[in-house]
Amino acid sequence: MRPTLLALVAVLAATGAAVAQSPVSPAAGEITPALRAACEGDYKRLCAGVQPGGGRILQCLKTHGNEVSEGCRIALSEHRP
Repeated sequence: MRPTLLALVAVLAATGAAVAQSPVSPAAGEITPALRAACEGDYKRLCAGVQPGGGRILQCLKTHGNEVSEGCRIALSEHRP
């Protein structure tokens, strides 16, 4: 291999390892599996009529922040889109 190609392969390999180790952030308004598990009961109780999509469910749960369960409240506070 030519030195330039070898250097490029080394950089790509290092970049791939760094990307594999970094956690993937949820997209804005996305409900993660952990958030879904913690807030499913609260969703059914407080936001069942909310149309999914566009972050509406997440916004509903946040709007009812003082009414959600402690587990959901914690999950919402740890949720970082």
